[in-house]
Amino acid sequence: MKKIFLSLSIVISASFLAQEITLDKIYSGYYRGKGITGIASLKNGENYAVIEPTGISKYSYKTSQKDGDIVTGRFQSYIFNDDESKILLLKESEPIYRHSFLGKFEVKDFKSGKIISLNKGNYVQEPSFSPDGSKVAFIADNNMYYQDLQTEKITQITTDGKKNQILNGLADWVYEEEFGHAQLYEWTKNSDAIVFVKSNETAVPEMLIPIYGKQLYPSEMRFKYPKAGEKNSEVSAQLFRLDSGKTMTLNLSNFKNYYIPNVYKTAKADEIILITSERIQNASDVLKVNTKTGNITKLFTESDKRWIDTDNVTLEFLDDNSFIWGAERDGNRHLYWYDQNGKLKKQITKGNWEVTNYYGYNPKTKEVLVQTTEGGSTNRVISKVNIESGKMTLLSAKTGTNSANFSKNYNYYIETSSSAAKPNTFVLKDGSGKMLKELQNNEEQLKKLQADQMVTKEFFTIPNEAGDQMNAWIMKPKDFDPNKKYPLFMFQYSGPGSQQVANSWDGGNAIWFNHLVQKGYIVACVDGRGTGYKGTDYKKVTYMDLGKYEIDDQIAAAKWFGKQSYINKDRIGIFGWSFGGYMASLALTKGADVFKTGIAVAPVTNWRYYDTVYTERFMRTPQENPKGYDDNSPTTYAQLLKGNFLLIHGTADDNVHFQNSMEFSEALIQNKKQFEFMAYPDKNHGIYGGQTRPQLYQKMTDFLLKNL
Repeated sequence: MKKIFLSLSIVISASFLAQEITLDKIYSGYYRGKGITGIASLKNGENYAVIEPTGISKYSYKTSQKDGDIVTGRFQSYIFNDDESKILLLKESEPIYRHSFLGKFEVKDFKSGKIISLNKGNYVQEPSFSPDGSKVAFIADNNMYYQDLQTEKITQITTDGKKNQILNGLADWVYEEEFGHAQLYEWTKNSDAIVFVKSNETAVPEMLIPIYGKQLYPSEMRFKYPKAGEKNSEVSAQLFRLDSGKTMTLNLSNFKNYYIPNVYKTAKADEIILITSERIQNASDVLKVNTKTGNITKLFTESDKRWIDTDNVTLEFLDDNSFIWGAERDGNRHLYWYDQNGKLKKQITKGNWEVTNYYGYNPKTKEVLVQTTEGGSTNRVISKVNIESGKMTLLSAKTGTNSANFSKNYNYYIETSSSAAKPNTFVLKDGSGKMLKELQNNEEQLKKLQADQMVTKEFFTIPNEAGDQMNAWIMKPKDFDPNKKYPLFMFQYSGPGSQQVANSWDGGNAIWFNHLVQKGYIVACVDGRGTGYKGTDYKKVTYMDLGKYEIDDQIAAAKWFGKQSYINKDRIGIFGWSFGGYMASLALTKGADVFKTGIAVAPVTNWRYYDTVYTERFMRTPQENPKGYDDNSPTTYAQLLKGNFLLIHGTADDNVHFQNSMEFSEALIQNKKQFEFMAYPDKNHGIYGGQTRPQLYQKMTDFLLKNL
C-alpha cells in the first residue's frame, strides 16, 4: 500500500474574479506549478538531458544553456545505453497497475542513425539494454526475450509465460505493489547472462472485479491477488546464458527463498545479487550468484526483531566491488560499507537522523551523496559524507525539502527545493553546493495563491499518551481570532513509515485545505506512532497491532486540540484516503465520542482483505495473529458509529478492494447506523478521470459544510 498523491489539475472552465481559493480555480489548473521533466546527467558529466515537447534536449551544466537536440519527436521517457551510443525511447504506453505498463519502444543508434523498433513495434514490458549496448531484453506476454540490435533478431528465452499462471522476469500484482517495481531480471555486467525470477501464481486466489462501462452486461477484470494468509506465487531464480541458450534453475534451498524481491548486477563480470526473504519479513539474505557456474554464496543476512523494509533497498557496488548498503540497525536508517565478500568495513553515517535518499558515490573524493533528516524529521537536506573519515558536509539549506540530481562526475547538481510556504525552485549548483543559476521557479503560482489569501502551515508538536512528541501542522484563517471557537478538520494518512507533516510544498490537498480554511475551518495534521523519520522505535511500535496506536494518537491529538481555546471540541472532523481512510473509519467508531464528522476514501476496513506482502510485514498472518486483525478492524466497532460519516470507494479498486467498503457498510446497516456512501463506477484506488475529481472534492466539501 502506497500513499495516494492527490493531483488537483483537471480542467474545467470558470471565471476567477473573487480573491479567494475556489474549487473552480483549483480544477482549472489555475494554480498549477511548473517543473523540469526527465532530468538525466550524460556520461561526460558536463551535460544533462531533459524531456521537452519537441523531443529529448541536451543542456550544458556550465552555461545552463541548451546545446542541441538529442532526438526530436514526442516521447514519454528515455534510457541511454552505458556508452550513450544508443537511446531507448518510449513512444506510447498503456498503464496496467501502479508501476507496470505496456509500451511501444524504439531504439536509435547514434553512430549509424538507424532506428530499430523493439519487438517489431508490438507492445513490450520492462525493456533493458545489455551493458555492452548490443541487445535489449524485454518481456511480452509474460515471457522473456532479447533482441539483437545489429541483426534485429529476437530470441525467446522462455515459452511457459501465461496470464494469471506464469510470469518470467516480471512482478506479479503483489510484488509490484509492495516491493515497488515491475522488473524482476538483470543482465550481468559482461552481457553474457540474465538472471530472472519465475513466478508461478497458478495457486494464488483470483480476484474478480466487475467493469460496468456502457455494455449491456458487465465484463470482468480478473487477476491474482493473495490476501493476508493466502497462497503467494511460488518463485524461483533462473539463470539464462546467451552462449548456450540454456536456462537453469538456481538452487536456493539453503537460503531464505519464499520471496525474491530484488535482482542486482555487481561491478564484476559473471555476478548477480539476489535479495531474498521468508514469508515473515524480519530477515533478508543477500546472495551472490556466480553466473558461470550457478553457485551461490551468502554475503550476509539483514535481520530485525520486527520487520525489514523489503520495499526500500539501498545497494550500490563500487569499482572494487565493495558495496554500500542501507539498514536500520542502530534505530535509524543509515549507510554501511561492505567489502566484496560481505564483510562489514564500517558504518558510514551515524546520528539521531535518517538517510532518506542515496544519490551516489564520488570515487575522486571518496564521498557518498545523500539526502537526510539531519535538519529535523520534517526537513530534508543534501549532504556529502566521506566514507573513510565520516566527515559530513551540508550542501543545501538546513530547512525545507531539498533533493538533488547529480552529474555523472559529481561536479554539478540540479537542486529542487521547497517548503510548506514556497513551491518548487530548481537551481543549478556546483559540487560544493555553490549556486550557479536558478533554472526555474514557481513565483507565478505563489503570487496567484497569495493574491487569493493563501495561508501557510504552522509546525509544532503534540504529546501523546506514551510521552512522544508528535509532529503536527495547523492552518488557521487569515483573520484568525484566538477568542473565537473554530471547527477543526483533521487530515492524516498514518501508514507505516509515511509522513504527512513535512516542510515541503503540497500543491494538491493543501490548496483544497486553504479553500476550507476560507470557509471558516481550521485544518490540522498529526503524524502519530507508526509514521516515519523519527526512528524505528516510533515507526515499529505498531508491529502485530496495525491501527491500534495510530488511532489512539489521532484521538489523543483531537482531544488536545479540543482543549485549545480556539477549537470547538464538539465540531472536530477527520479525513483520509487508503490507510488514512482506514483511520477515519476507526475515528468515527472507536473515537465516536471525539469526532463529529469523518470522510473515509478507499479505506481498508479489515486487514484480512488486504494483500500478503504489506499486511504480513506488519501483522504476520491472520492464522498467527487473529486478535491483531480483528481488534483493529472498524467493522468490529460498527455499533459505535454515531457521527456524520461519508464513505467513498471506486468499484474497480484493484488495490484496496470495494469489498472493504461493502463489508463495513453491511456492518453499519445491520447496526441500524445512518451514513452516506458514494461509489465511483469503474474507478481504481486513485478515483480520477474526466470530471471525477472535481465532483469528488465538491461532494466532500458540501458534506463538510453541512455536517461540521
